[in-house]
Amino acid sequence: MRKYLPRRWACLILGGALLMPYMMAGALVAGLVRGEGAGLLMPVQVGVFVAVLPVVAVTGLFLPVRGLEVSAAQGLLGARVETPPREARRSWQERRRTAAWFTLHLAVGGVVSGFTLAVVPFTVYTLALPVVGAPSRGVAVEILGQEVRPGWQVLAWTLAGVVALVALVLMAAGAGGLLARLAPVLLGPTPGERLAAAEERARVLAERNRLARELHDSVGHALSVVTLQAAAAGRVLDRDPGTARTALEAIERSARAALEDLDHALGVLRAGDPPRAARAPAPRIREEWATLKDLDALVAASGASVEREVGDVSAVPAPVSREAYRIVQEALTNAIRHGHGPVRLTVAVRDGDLRLEVANRTAASSGGTAAAVGGGRGLAGMRERVRLLSGELEAGPADACGGAPEGWWRVSARLPLRSAP
Repeated sequence: MRKYLPRRWACLILGGALLMPYMMAGALVAGLVRGEGAGLLMPVQVGVFVAVLPVVAVTGLFLPVRGLEVSAAQGLLGARVETPPREARRSWQERRRTAAWFTLHLAVGGVVSGFTLAVVPFTVYTLALPVVGAPSRGVAVEILGQEVRPGWQVLAWTLAGVVALVALVLMAAGAGGLLARLAPVLLGPTPGERLAAAEERARVLAERNRLARELHDSVGHALSVVTLQAAAAGRVLDRDPGTARTALEAIERSARAALEDLDHALGVLRAGDPPRAARAPAPRIREEWATLKDLDALVAASGASVEREVGDVSAVPAPVSREAYRIVQEALTNAIRHGHGPVRLTVAVRDGDLRLEVANRTAASSGGTAAAVGGGRGLAGMRERVRLLSGELEAGPADACGGAPEGWWRVSARLPLRSAP
């Protein structure tokens, strides 16, 4: 309590200071109604105090006082008030809560300020009576309309001054604690603002997850291509420099594309930076917009031996086509990284569904050690994409999935072209 008492007392004095213009206007109106003059230094008027509180509440509905009150509550009261997100228009629920807090702050602050202005001088006066003043010279004085004679009466009033000061401190501590407890309730986010903040957090999280999937697919594919092409260039460097040069060019293209994708993703994730696409046009067609019509470029850039059976995909909706491209890209990356030999790629539209299949021989089937296929985020990312499109995905050894020779690893996906009614 001692830690926050001075600041909370200052917050209460601030509330009393904000109440003063209302009290002065109320005293002036009351004087005009009664046909009396109204001075600025008006006496204590309980009726005026009660009458101006509804006016305070009304002004709290329209005055932009929430920011000021939140700053006062956090800086002076020590309350932890969750800062609500800024909205273009204030809701009436937020206005009512702010008006309730504004009225409470000014009312309690006005009472504590009034007692502070009265009790502190009173206590100082009563403490000084035994030492200086008329009672010290044996002369009676009048305090609050009562005659006080030297002796025990002076000591009693001195004790009363001390008790009044202690009561004032306890009042300020209690009022400050009450406001500190109510500040998060009345100044914090409304249920509507909490819902909007939760939706915004969900949107940001979904965007970050999407970027993570895009980055994993793009950069992972590029690194797989770089590894494959580097191995090929190393094998033919001495006897076929032309082929080695072609592989090195493919490595350069893939690495540059991966760097651009990484820069784009980091630009989106970095706080305060707009996406790269908003700063300047990308020098190439961004892969995040690639569709099934770009499969030839994807296969050519991979450097792998791919046996393709691609049907007519012109009727595939753009969202499905984009996700299907990413699924094929990730499956092809896994096939290059963990498989052996040629890759079989099948893309066709059958019975209102888009069918995708990528299969090749696993490393274990050629006598090597089985790779940890699916140990990363690749299969999880594919499953997320398929689930978003209400499709089905099968991934595993061909003897478990079927449709490919034994010893092969197969990824098969079915994506509906139209949403179910």
